[in-house]
Amino acid sequence: MADTSQRMLRLLSLLQNGRARSGADLTEALGTSPRSVRRDIDRLRELGYPVESLRGPGGHYRLVAGNAVPPLMFEDDEVVTVALGLRMVAGGHSGVQGVEDGAERALGKIERVLPSRLSRRAGSLATAVDPGRRVWPGAPADVLTGLGEAVAARHWVRLTHRGRDGLDRQRRADPYRLVMLGRRWYLFAWDRDREDWRSFRLDRITGLTPTRAAFTPRELPAEDLAAHLERGFGAGEERHSVTVLFHAPAAEVAARITRVDGSLEAVGPDSSRYTARVDSYEWISLVLALTGLDFTVEEPGELRRYTAELSARLGRAAGSAADGPGGGA
Repeated sequence: MADTSQRMLRLLSLLQNGRARSGADLTEALGTSPRSVRRDIDRLRELGYPVESLRGPGGHYRLVAGNAVPPLMFEDDEVVTVALGLRMVAGGHSGVQGVEDGAERALGKIERVLPSRLSRRAGSLATAVDPGRRVWPGAPADVLTGLGEAVAARHWVRLTHRGRDGLDRQRRADPYRLVMLGRRWYLFAWDRDREDWRSFRLDRITGLTPTRAAFTPRELPAEDLAAHLERGFGAGEERHSVTVLFHAPAAEVAARITRVDGSLEAVGPDSSRYTARVDSYEWISLVLALTGLDFTVEEPGELRRYTAELSARLGRAAGSAADGPGGGA
């Protein structure tokens, strides 16, 4: 009886991917006879699992959607992968806002039923991996889900997108793909108003309205959209590498800096390092100054010199204003 139960659980695991499996394949995988396979299929049906028989040479079987929820059957490598993935999401490394609690609850349910050997493997791997702290804003979960449904259904959407200037603009777009670059999500879409391909950062989408209206698909400009976006982001602007040490926590820097296309890492509890590639020292100097935080330019020397010149120029301007009409004592 124990062998029969183990064989049925193994059979259920083989059928869980939804694909049709031939009787011969199941017989070989289970190391049993075709007659035993047929009996086990009948037992699963008696328990309420909808196993469908398909016509064809040798007979084929498939587990279809039904009311009965089968137990999840994972191979060793699958359960370790699931546990590790949930740990990453629970730690805020999915690039999506608001999913950490759900991942934590799901992880707790899985860990409570894991065999000790798998629990140790999953725990050891999670402890050994350091994905770093998330400091950039993630995509809202409802926006990611809504756009994912629109992409699958090929329905165009109305969205409110906040530009780099901080202004919200209404856009109409045909959504094609959701692309993750680094730790940010982007929507690659056809902009109906500008009649051109555009990418929208999901953390800057402040409103989304599905239309349930279909659009006519267009040929994508590239097969590898991630590489296509990276080339577009880097074209003509990534000329100077800069590194700045902020004398403030990484989370505070991320909340204040307007340019968030570089990398930011915590150096300590009260300091963080910002690295980026920019098109001008003039522009990045203003961006850094507008954070209102103390910082030290580490490299390059050209940026240090320009920042010093800018500081002196502003100091002279303040002095001139004080010496002007009404400015003195």
